[in-house]
Formats: sequence, structure tokens, C-alpha cells
Amino acid sequence: MMKRIFSVVLALILPVQSAVSQAPDEAQARKARSIAQLQSEGVPTIDHLPTIETESDSTRRDTKAVAQRAIALIIVAVKGETGDHAMGQTLIRQFDAARFFTPKERAFMDDPNPSEQDRVNFAWRYEGVHVLLWALGIAPELERPDHICDVPSIANTLRELGTHGLMRRAKLRPQKELLDAADLIYRYDWAAVNARLKGEEPPAGLDKGVVYERHYALNWLIGYLDQDWDDISTDT
Repeated sequence: MMKRIFSVVLALILPVQSAVSQAPDEAQARKARSIAQLQSEGVPTIDHLPTIETESDSTRRDTKAVAQRAIALIIVAVKGETGDHAMGQTLIRQFDAARFFTPKERAFMDDPNPSEQDRVNFAWRYEGVHVLLWALGIAPELERPDHICDVPSIANTLRELGTHGLMRRAKLRPQKELLDAADLIYRYDWAAVNARLKGEEPPAGLDKGVVYERHYALNWLIGYLDQDWDDISTDT
């Protein structure tokens, strides 16, 4: 798998044209499409930000694993938002989801009085649910990351489908679509982080929290650095 961190180092010590010329045509074309879209929106870009994985280098997630991840995320997000421990336990039973959680999620769900910061962090996982429902073909599109997702709609969808209904309806989108979305959010996130480092607001109305959560979920979807969910990095 292509290592973006290593690519960044190469970009710093080699001529830009040399580094770019080594990128596979597929990845370079994807990068060019993303940059063109961002420029059309007035979002800053940099040419030497590396390409991401190609289809052959990326991980193809199992549809069942993606569906289970979406269910785990909606449950931790609900508890994060409401602080209702009993409701969280009820949702685990309702979705038969006890085996779906990561170690950090399990610790959060087991804690009847989590910290306020933990609640905030997990409430943001609604955005990850939105990404995964899109990846599974349930949500029709990923809108521009300048507003939070429609939480009531997401909650209603999963409540109506349940675990088994979601498994039946889910059809993971082609890897090309997942990589296109991952490349685009990677470059959105660079722009948001660059603005933060300069003490500025995110450009072109971007919501930095939405951008980060989407980047996190999409990096997991494509198997970036083969990291587990709890350890996903969002390098820019």
C-alpha cells in the first residue's frame, strides 16, 4: 500500500515533477479531478500533496463489516448525544450489536458516566454513519462537507431497517467511488487544517468537524495504512 507520509517526504526532497511522474495514471487522474473540483469551489489546493492508494493497493472492505461498523457508530453517537446509558444498552440489544464495537467504543458504552469530552467526540460519529450508509448504497450521495448530516433521517433509516434489513439492502459501492471520495476529502482536510494552522476559518464555508469525520471514515473504508478503526490517522 502506498504510504502517504513517505510520499510527503519524497515530495520535499525530490523535484515535484519527478515525484508526480511516478504516480500511477489512475491515482494521478483522481488527484487531478479532486483538485479541479476544489478549485471550482474556491478551496485552496497544493500540487505536491501526494496521490492516494490505487484500486489494487487499497483494501476492499466486506459489506457485512461496513454495515456492522455503521450500526456501532450510530449507537455510540446516540449515547454521546443523549448521555443516556440505559438507552445505549437497549440499542445494543435491539440491533444485536454487542460484537460490533471497538475496544474504545466498548469502554464508552460500558461507562454509565462518560466524560463530557468523550460524549462530544462520540456524538460526532453520526458523520461516519452517513459516510458508511453512502458507501453501502443506502444514502444516495455525499454532499459537500459544509454542514452536518441529517441525523433524524439517518436514525429513522437504521431504525426501520434494523441489522438484518441493513445487511439485506447493503451493496458496497465500487472501489473507484470510495477512492474518489477519499481523495477528495483528503484534499478538503488539507485546506481545513492549513487554515487552522494560519489562525483562519475553514475556506469556502467548510465545516472542519464534518471534514475530519468523513476523512476518518473514508480512510478506514479504503484501508489506509491497514489501521484499525480506533487508530485511524487523517494525515494531510
